[in-house]
Amino acid sequence: MHYISTRGQGPALTFEQAMLTGLARDGGLYVPETVPTLTTDQIAAMAGQSYEQIAYTVMRPFIGETFTDDAFRGLIDAAYAGFGHAARAPLVQLAPNHFLLELFHGPTLAFKDFAMQIIGQMFQVSLRRSGQRITIVGATSGDTGSAAIEAFRGLDGVDVFILYPHGRVSEVQRRQMTTPVEANVHALAVDGDFDDCQAAVKDMFNDMAFRDAVGLAGVNSINWGRVLAQVVYYFSSAVSLGAPHRPVSFTVPTGNFGDIFAGYIARQMGLPIEQLVVATNQNDILHRTLQTGAYTKEGVTPTISPSMDIQVSSNFERVLFDAYGRDGAVVSQQMADLKNGGFEISQGAIGMLRDTFASGRASEAETSAAIKRYVADHGELLCPHSAVGAHVAEDHLGSVPMITLATAHPAKFPAAVEEATGMHPALPPRMADLFDRPERLTRVPNDVAALQSLIAERTSR
Repeated sequence: MHYISTRGQGPALTFEQAMLTGLARDGGLYVPETVPTLTTDQIAAMAGQSYEQIAYTVMRPFIGETFTDDAFRGLIDAAYAGFGHAARAPLVQLAPNHFLLELFHGPTLAFKDFAMQIIGQMFQVSLRRSGQRITIVGATSGDTGSAAIEAFRGLDGVDVFILYPHGRVSEVQRRQMTTPVEANVHALAVDGDFDDCQAAVKDMFNDMAFRDAVGLAGVNSINWGRVLAQVVYYFSSAVSLGAPHRPVSFTVPTGNFGDIFAGYIARQMGLPIEQLVVATNQNDILHRTLQTGAYTKEGVTPTISPSMDIQVSSNFERVLFDAYGRDGAVVSQQMADLKNGGFEISQGAIGMLRDTFASGRASEAETSAAIKRYVADHGELLCPHSAVGAHVAEDHLGSVPMITLATAHPAKFPAAVEEATGMHPALPPRMADLFDRPERLTRVPNDVAALQSLIAERTSR
């Protein structure tokens, strides 16, 4: 199993190399050379299996010889042992043919834990084996940062720097990043928005001298290992509703396109997915793109669903690569055009994307109304992101079961939930003292050179 860059110039890598590298040296994102498929019998056999067993079946074909079978099973077991629900990703029925997939039972109460916990386990084994030391630098709109810090804090051989937009994440999200006491963790509050943070990370990866000097690695959703781990819960939830003998649909609240791209991979692997619905908030570049055929940045407006306040959706590059017949030169040109504001997608490519994805958006008022309605009518308290998904899903319900991804616990966004419902969602007992813990963060300007200087100074190399 080898991985190639979406821009066509990076070297083909093994799974381990692609995982530890993150971003390709040509600026592209790694994708499998070919996507392994599962037979109908293999998918049907998942019925009644544990989440860990399903994870092994789904992920094993992608990892090549990086880990032995027994070692990989052990990593999976360790990754999910700390989750707060025995099913790991339980389904809750909201209405006839509408289900909610709860992805917030991990240690930081967000779907990112499903990927980050296993990534942390795999990184640790790989680094111990090689004796290598790395510097993880990531950008977050809220949830990736805390999940990455939780997975890597205190680990030998790793320094972790997380860039987040100052004042644009919820207080719970911020405190999950700023209260860990381990010395290898660094929370950096950037004066800018998420796209500024993400652009800075990409610029650092593209500075080869800096990249090599600090041993740069990435665990954003640009990392293929992140996407792969998220494929698993598409299978676990679909099988519980009758797949592969019965098709299912998914609605995915998304900003950076990573979570729904995982669904796209699940479909390529053989899971019978009828609809993949992209759900956006009012920063609706993905919805606009599918409607108009033009990917055009219009600036970011802060919302009550801040993890989706994005205009540059990194993982969209991966699906563009497929839409253009895996022509890296075309993708490279379009990513260059994006720096100047945007690009037009060819007729053939946009046709493929529209055949593959449906989409919708939720305004701020519609998001708040959905939070209020779902707790009143269904007894289900949703975070704002999950409410965006539920609202958009309503326009795509039919005879096929629809699964809406609940991406975070409502207690991560208490102000928005309380404003909509009058209810203040409580943190789980294990986090009850979060607001009492001292914070440790560094406020930094939106300046790549300044960030690089700070990271170089703090890395223990």
